[in-house]
Amino acid sequence: MRFSNTFLDEIRDRVSISTVIGRRVTWDRKKTNVSRGDYWACCPFHGEKSPSFHCEDRKGRYHCFGCGVTGNHFRFLTDLEGQSFPEAVQTVADMAGIAMPQPDAQAEKREKERTTLLDVMEIATRFFQDQLQSASGARARAYLRDRGLTGRTIETFRLGYAPESRNALKEHLASNGVPKEQIEACGLVRHGEGIAVSYDYFRDRIMFPILSSREKVIAFGGRAMAADAMAKYMNSPDTELFHKGQVLYNFTRARRAAQVGGTRQEPGTIIAVEGYMDVIALYQAGVENAVAPLGTALTENQLELLWRMTPQPILCFDGDGAGLRAASRAADLALPFLKPGRSVSFALLPDGKDPDDLVRHEGRAPFDKVLAEARPLVEMIWQREASSGSYDTPEKRAELEARLKQIVSVIADENVRRHYQQAVRERLNGFFQPASRVSNDRRQNFQRGGGRPGQGGAPMGPRAAGRAAGVSDRLTRSGLVRGHRDLPALRESVLAMTIVNHPQLLLDEYDEIASVEFESRDLQRLWSCVLTIAGRASPDFSAKHLREQLEENGFADLLRAMNQQIRNARLWTATEDADPQDALQAYRQTRALHSRNKELLWQKVELERELAEMTEDEAERADLLLRALLEVQNEISRMENQEAIIDGFGVLSGRVKGAAVSHG
Repeated sequence: MRFSNTFLDEIRDRVSISTVIGRRVTWDRKKTNVSRGDYWACCPFHGEKSPSFHCEDRKGRYHCFGCGVTGNHFRFLTDLEGQSFPEAVQTVADMAGIAMPQPDAQAEKREKERTTLLDVMEIATRFFQDQLQSASGARARAYLRDRGLTGRTIETFRLGYAPESRNALKEHLASNGVPKEQIEACGLVRHGEGIAVSYDYFRDRIMFPILSSREKVIAFGGRAMAADAMAKYMNSPDTELFHKGQVLYNFTRARRAAQVGGTRQEPGTIIAVEGYMDVIALYQAGVENAVAPLGTALTENQLELLWRMTPQPILCFDGDGAGLRAASRAADLALPFLKPGRSVSFALLPDGKDPDDLVRHEGRAPFDKVLAEARPLVEMIWQREASSGSYDTPEKRAELEARLKQIVSVIADENVRRHYQQAVRERLNGFFQPASRVSNDRRQNFQRGGGRPGQGGAPMGPRAAGRAAGVSDRLTRSGLVRGHRDLPALRESVLAMTIVNHPQLLLDEYDEIASVEFESRDLQRLWSCVLTIAGRASPDFSAKHLREQLEENGFADLLRAMNQQIRNARLWTATEDADPQDALQAYRQTRALHSRNKELLWQKVELERELAEMTEDEAERADLLLRALLEVQNEISRMENQEAIIDGFGVLSGRVKGAAVSHG
């Protein structure tokens, strides 16, 4: 019902906002000044250790300087306790001792009808739960058992089963006195034009009740048991109770878990995953603060719901192509609505994995690791655009710059938009900037890397930050990176140690990898030994076996030194800890760079030799050779500069440059 401003003002005047909020928080004694009506507490919306939640009786408002929530008496009750607005007004009116105004007759009728529909949905929920435990639900029980769900989890989420019969639910509701109009209004049967006799909307499906913020069943999701079903998952149609784009699955339970900090993530964290089973599997694994949109891409209303719970929800997507496309859509959706302290971050799962698969087969730890590596929105936008092509001409670079400016321009908040524009400029400068030309001689061997990923550096790849690969000659000549004058060039150490630590790559791509040529004499000898060992490799050939054989042949010190060299340079994909696919991709990048660099250096030497042998009467040919030499030198320089594009290289060159400056 609608309430007059006079009535709302009256009950707010009778009850201080600190009285309403004080039922749910403990005021901080040091910061609170009761005489002035100025109160401070730890925020009940996002959880914290030091109080940043402030309310003032004089203004009748609250605000958290940590998560940004703000509001009045009624907003506090609707947002924190999940009350509807009329319920919040009723609560404050009761505290004020003022009777509620008489509701409008039509509004009262609609509210009564709505309550009745909720009762019908409750009857349907219990019917589906009973059917799951009956003989007809045996296949559904077996499916849930195979998915690793316990009886307690099934009961917590009130999972059920809709029988194959066309009229099982319809007849059950009718036998309980539910009229045809109410069954149809709840979306529990298919009816209307072209359907002579209505029949059950869900048949032969596992049923997932969808709850409102007040934890009332308002709709269902159904997972087909038949392999040939037209739709694997489907939801209830929109009704008086349910509007799909305005609801998140597990909303209230996740909000409660986030408020009390009952998970390993920071209190206040909310994770949005893609499906019902992902939410349920995570809950069973101890991650209780996960929600999911209802089978469609995230909507504006759902994003607003997430922001009501936390200032920076984590959007978790499958690592396949569909997941990346969904992440891209979510990034574009969020941009216009960003505000100071309000954004989203993105956690991408390993290829081919969803949260359900991950926690069911590998436990919770890998999922926690994925969350810990979540990337901010600005980084997702940068990665998507900067990795979509090559930028070897001014026109292509200008196109990238224009595209990024257009994307950022949709941000409505002026301050946030300005900071995004600055972040884009920094990344573009780092992406395209030529080698640093500072005058200090001791700095000229270091390449400008453009900063750390996420702070203006190279774009992050589809896996975790730190996947480094190509290393320029400028960098390899640095004693700081090499760590020792007698070590091989860093790029060659990367090539060798990647194979020593991941020898299966050699067996998988023997011809290409075996043909690599090293400048270092020590590496030439080690590589010959590696190929010999690989040639007689047994089925249990492993990194441990290869290393033991190499150490027996006198390479222990060299291996130890190169291992330390690549770790000092933070080139983790060359270490034994790297994922094999990451190692392979980084190795290919480094090998391609190594081969091309050798070819260019050979061309440079040949051109310089020919120029040195020129006579004065060959001026025209000398001019052509000079131009060719300049092109080769430019390409060498361009290659070294563009190595910053390789994931993680910005970390390396940025650190080296910083170290050079501090040592200078």
